[in-house]
Formats: sequence, structure tokens, C-alpha cells
Amino acid sequence: MPGFLRVRTLEDARRTLERYWRSRPNAVEVPLDEAGGRVLAEDVTSKVDVPPFDRSAVDGYAVRAADTFGADEKVPIELSCLGSIRAGDYPRLKVGEGQCIEIATGAPMPMGANAVLMVEHAVSQGNVVKIYRAVAPGENVSRQGSEVKRGMKVMLAGERLTPPAIGTLAAVGVKRVKVLKPPRVAVISSGAELAKPGSRLKAGQIYDVNGPAICEAVREHGCEPRYLGIVSDEASKVGVTIKRGLATCDVVIISGGSSAGRGDIVPMVVDGLGRPGLLVHGLAMRPGKPTFLAVVNGKPVFGLPGYPVSALMVFDQLVAPYLRQLAGAPHLRREAVRARLSMKILLARGRRELVPVKLTRKSSELLAEPLLEGSGAITALSMADGYVEVPLEREIVEEGEMVEVMLFGGRRTCLESSR
Repeated sequence: MPGFLRVRTLEDARRTLERYWRSRPNAVEVPLDEAGGRVLAEDVTSKVDVPPFDRSAVDGYAVRAADTFGADEKVPIELSCLGSIRAGDYPRLKVGEGQCIEIATGAPMPMGANAVLMVEHAVSQGNVVKIYRAVAPGENVSRQGSEVKRGMKVMLAGERLTPPAIGTLAAVGVKRVKVLKPPRVAVISSGAELAKPGSRLKAGQIYDVNGPAICEAVREHGCEPRYLGIVSDEASKVGVTIKRGLATCDVVIISGGSSAGRGDIVPMVVDGLGRPGLLVHGLAMRPGKPTFLAVVNGKPVFGLPGYPVSALMVFDQLVAPYLRQLAGAPHLRREAVRARLSMKILLARGRRELVPVKLTRKSSELLAEPLLEGSGAITALSMADGYVEVPLEREIVEEGEMVEVMLFGGRRTCLESSR
């Protein structure tokens, strides 16, 4: 299968992929105390009222409001105190005319009482309480269901379970909750020249950059990466490793081995693993032309270029949106900032260009400096804060033009700290 099948636009490639595969998330039920950070798979409806009974909102005295009318600092009203109620107690006493009950915050309201006088506005003298302020009916009382009513939806599918969200679910008595299962993503690096970071380099070898970098990018978008290691340019080994990824994961990403050269066999191997096989080989995008897409027996295989900067930018453009859909995590979209281009960029018409840039701050303005060393330059990978996407129809982006920079993970903090 020499060369590229047919170079496609990114939009056309997505449409082709989606004819054969849809990114549908899977749900799993977990205990509430294990659900933090996960994404809800279904709406949660309360089966109880919150609070479940009328309760005091302050420390003070449960009273009949009418018994306090006319009370002030000069002319206090005296009430007879029947006892006290603490949070967790069941009130058995009933407040009658001229009576009150000492009550703690959160304690159930006793029968007969319809308001609570704050303790600051009363003085206790044995069984007699002097009232120095009038209260209105319902004052300082949290009514049953005033926060949440039975049958009310308290959280919606797709919401992330933050600490406040977990607290809300606990408040309505939820013990277990359905959340989206984090998709497992197999990450493979292809190339005879690659070595595992930390190992001894042989002649002609370089360390694998894409494996660790893509795994971290996968994790950033709410998925679980499974790094399956480095495979050499041998059809049998490539096939075995991709099959392993398909058997154990929801998505497979492999970088390298997808160009039009003699040793770039990955697309051919993938095409023979199952139906429908290879769908797209070649994107009208730079960097990123060697990218391929395949679906093998219901699971997608994304083939990224071997150059690190190219691989990460294509991942952002093509793979990341599908991973977010699978993880139910649209909130994890890459952040973007506006910046002024520091120099002119000359481009080729007819393909989308992704230009890595370094951001600097001049006075109160961000400047985007294009890094034009090429998609394989490690310096571009380490220096780039993000990239600028230039559409197909543009040939020139002028110096001084305002551009949108898609930030690589964690770079916003660096920018803010440099102000």
C-alpha cells in the first residue's frame, strides 16, 4: 500500500470516522466516597426533603412569635422555659402560650413554636427567659424542604463530582452513584530507532518522547492511558501490540510508522486487523500529513505522526475531542489566549497549518513568537506554550496580527506567574 490513500481535510476525516464509530461513554456504579472527580452518568433526583424537618437556624429559644410582640430592650417580655432541645433530639415538649424552649442550631422545632429568638437577644434567669426583641413567624427557622424538595433533580448527567457536589449528594442520602467509566487508551510508539527513556542508547537511537507525552495528554482529557511500549518496524510485532491494545482498551493511539516511506508499515498492518479497517491516510494539515484513522471491529485506531510536536498538535486537533466525549468531560477543553504575532508567517495554501509558538509578555500584552525549527525539533517541544491554528485559505499571517493560541497543559499558570 504505497503512499497515502487520499489526503483529506480534518473535517472530512472526522465525518468519515464517525460513519463507522461513535464515541459513546460507558457507565459504572460506584460508592459515593469513590466518586470524587468522576462525571455523572445520569441525573440524580432527591428521595428526601432537605432539611427533612423544620429546624432551628440559630442557637436560641423556640417561641410562639406572637408572645414576643412588643418586646424591646427597655420593656422585655418574660417567658417560661420548658427545657432544651439539641441537634439530634426528638422534641416531645409542646410550646404553649407564654412558654419557650432553649434550642440549638439544627435541632428540630418543637410543636407549637413557629420562630426562634437568637440567644443574643435573651437573658436566662433560672426557668424564666427575658426576651429583648420581637421575632416574626418563621424567623430563624429552616423549613422542611426549603433547600431540596423530594423529587427535585439535584445534579444532572455530565456534571463533575467536585467536593461540593459530593456533599450535595450526601445531603440527600445518596449511597452509590452512576458515573462515566474513564476510557482506557492504549498508547504505542513505533520505530526501530526508539529507546525507553533511561535506557542505554545504542548507535542511531533516540529516546521515545511520544509515549510519555501522549500518555500525559490522554490523562489530561479524563482518560486512563495504558502505555504498551515501543514496537519496531516489523509487521508481526506491530500487529500483535495493536491487537493487545484493541483487546484491553477502548481506543488505540500509535505514533510513528505512518508516513509514505518504505519502513512505514503501520497503516497497512492496521488495515488487515479487522473491518472496516483503514479509513483515512493523510491529512491536509501541517504538521500532521502522515496521520491515519482506522476502525477495527468497533474500536478506533488513531495513527499520529512520529515527530513529537506534530504528534501532540494532531492529538489536540483530532483525538482529544473524542476522548473528552468518551470521558464525558467537555470541561477539559484546551484553554486558549489571545496574543499578538511577533513576526510574519508564510504558509502554503490548501492545508491547515499548526504553528507552535512561545508566549512572552511585553507590558500588558502577550506576544506569540512562532517556533519555526520544524515539527521534529525537541527545542520546539520544550519551548512551545501552545500553537496557532491557521485555516486552509490563509497564505500569510502578518506580523502584529492578533491570533488565538491553544495552550498546552499547565502553561496558563506559568503565564500568570510571570506577570
